[in-house]
Amino acid sequence: MSTISATDVKNLREMTGAGMMDCKAALTEANGDFDKAIEILRLKGQKLSIKRADREAKEGVVYALVSNDQKRGVVIRLSSETDFVAKNENFVNLAKEFAQIALDTFPANLEELLQQKYHNITVGEKVSEQVGVIGEKIELADYQRIEAPQVVSYIHMGNKAGVILGLNKSEDKFKDAGRDVAMQVAAMKPVALDKDGVDASIIEKEIEIGKELARQEGKPEDMLEKIALGKLNRFFKDNTLLAQAFVKDNSVSVEGYLKSIDKDLTVTGFKHIKLG
Repeated sequence: MSTISATDVKNLREMTGAGMMDCKAALTEANGDFDKAIEILRLKGQKLSIKRADREAKEGVVYALVSNDQKRGVVIRLSSETDFVAKNENFVNLAKEFAQIALDTFPANLEELLQQKYHNITVGEKVSEQVGVIGEKIELADYQRIEAPQVVSYIHMGNKAGVILGLNKSEDKFKDAGRDVAMQVAAMKPVALDKDGVDASIIEKEIEIGKELARQEGKPEDMLEKIALGKLNRFFKDNTLLAQAFVKDNSVSVEGYLKSIDKDLTVTGFKHIKLG
């Protein structure tokens, strides 16, 4: 009987997407023969993961949950190839189960979530198993979490998008305001909470675009930087949450809307996941 090395197990896992223990067991049964081990894994749908790796899983379910004390929230995306699968009750329930596991264990990232227990296997192994059961590419494609004095959630368009949002105040009277702003996130898709949260690469790109547009308009070279910075401020207003015009009342910004409810009320952060 050949010795199964950790490297062999790792290589088979990378080839198939199967769990470490499944790969070790398959290699042991196959006496180290990779082709035979893959055939063994096919019985669990693992080979289908390979066959379907180039397929696009753009449909699916987005699901968000908030803890009972409203201090933590999670949002996940379980993706499928077709809307038909996404609307299946078992598939939707599986997404809910994964979201509950995420809320209960609160892992730091998607990789850690995939390693969490799902009955007697891991979440990642359950996803791979479903490839064989359902017959199309299935992915637990995204997971985000948030902690705050108060977290609210919003599910948009029949589980096609989800938002979790943190407020700096915990009183229940602010929950409706938080939900209004979570709906704003789903509708307007801000890139950050405020200008300080915008990635430096995005700012650099917007400045270059602003300069080029001004150049095409025939503006003098020594004015391009100033003009681009003016366009950048407009970008911040349109694309950062607190500066955006509030969708329910365009006469005020989101920040202004929150201050009209309580002078100190604000958003601490948000996470937005959508299909596609």
